[in-house]
Amino acid sequence: MSTTELADLKADLTRRMDGALDSLKRDLGGLRSGRASPQLLEPVRVEAYGSEVPLTQVANIAVPEARMLTVQVWDRTLVGAVERAIRDAGIGLNPSSDGQTVRVPIPLLTGERRNELAKLAGKYAENAKIAVRAVRRDGMDQTKALEKKSVISEDDVKTWSDDIQKLTDTYIKRIDTMFADKDKEIRTV
Repeated sequence: MSTTELADLKADLTRRMDGALDSLKRDLGGLRSGRASPQLLEPVRVEAYGSEVPLTQVANIAVPEARMLTVQVWDRTLVGAVERAIRDAGIGLNPSSDGQTVRVPIPLLTGERRNELAKLAGKYAENAKIAVRAVRRDGMDQTKALEKKSVISEDDVKTWSDDIQKLTDTYIKRIDTMFADKDKEIRTV
């Protein structure tokens, strides 16, 4: 068993853990913190041309000021559908159209809503940690399977397990940092 195989295993685990972080980043970006951000509209899907498509495929999203988003719709016939999609997305926004542009004011958050968003952010972070731990478990299982087949020694299993645990700990810390930053953003805006 060579170090390249260990490197390949670590690269695969890292790629999968990065996927969990990317998913968390998307989830946290979609939480409204009182500040305008194009990520707020990422989950919005618009009924266009006979199917549902992401908002970004029919319009440009811009942030002209701290508490306002503008959505520049490319096809004038879709302005109403875009407005409806944003209103019905369940993110608490009330858009209004102005020709081909849809203006989306970002209202102030109440204390109760801030607490709900903080809990939701915590849930997203916990789901990301669960995903990272599942990747760790897969890595540990792979090393134990190699030991059972007598491909690697017991010492190699210990070394690899320590490396996988260090990698996991690094990703858990990154998740905790991302959550702490988002929690602070939600509670202080």
